[in-house]
Amino acid sequence: MSEKKIVGYLKGYFFMLVASVSYALSTDLFLAPNEIVAGGMSGLAVLLHLLNEKLKIGMLLIALNVPVLLLGLKFCGWKFIAKCLLTIVVLGVATDLLAVFDPMTDNPVLASLYGGICQGIGIGLFVKYEYSSGGTELLGRVINRFIRVLKIPVCVGILDGIIVVLGAIFTKNPDNMLYALIVIFVSTKVSEIVLVGLDKSKLCIIITDKGAEISETLLKNSPRGITMLNGQGMYTNKDHDVLLTCVKNHQLTQLKQIINSIDPKAFIIINDSVEVRGQGFQALGEGIVESKKSE
Repeated sequence: MSEKKIVGYLKGYFFMLVASVSYALSTDLFLAPNEIVAGGMSGLAVLLHLLNEKLKIGMLLIALNVPVLLLGLKFCGWKFIAKCLLTIVVLGVATDLLAVFDPMTDNPVLASLYGGICQGIGIGLFVKYEYSSGGTELLGRVINRFIRVLKIPVCVGILDGIIVVLGAIFTKNPDNMLYALIVIFVSTKVSEIVLVGLDKSKLCIIITDKGAEISETLLKNSPRGITMLNGQGMYTNKDHDVLLTCVKNHQLTQLKQIINSIDPKAFIIINDSVEVRGQGFQALGEGIVESKKSE
């Protein structure tokens, strides 16, 4: 095995551990002490712990995931399931070990926010380094195999929704559904930041009759590249220039001003770009986790 692969494995295991600790802190310091059941197997483990405090959340998390892993073994392969089991065991142990710390807040709204941040960091790192903690996501994959009409995100959403509702019923706290929504929303946004960073860009599609002039001016005033395509307006049957370019958010105003000064009749489509790699942006190979399919 090459040195590069060994470093890649160690890096992956390290960040899996960081992700597990972050996720465990979310449960131990914020969600469980404030009786917030936020969905997923961790949420179900929290609910069972609230019903019987003798049951430890970490051990419950492992026990609940084992049947799911056995169900997924046929469809996902033993290598993926083995990685899931390792992650679940580490997460479960970390959750019980960190339970000795006192809660950080007794305000459920703040607990939802901070818990969502810690959970989002954990989820983002799991995804980035190709690890999975099983749970409702894996169970959703299994259900999708039998009920094709239900897509995996829909299955996961239904399962999480059931757990959140059960949490509201058994804790006799309808507000739990609101707190769970806060956790889910914040964790989703934070995990996205972990995956793609804060430095988002805009994809701009410019339809104009003055493509060469606009391109020349943009290239003089911006380090960004431009690609020109030939297009045809199907309503007018006239040929137009179609310019494609990606710019940083702070460059968008300047881009629109330049286009407006040259061709006020130009048509501009601006989309969020989740990730842009190449010259002038993040290097193509930077931050890419080497695939571990050879395991």
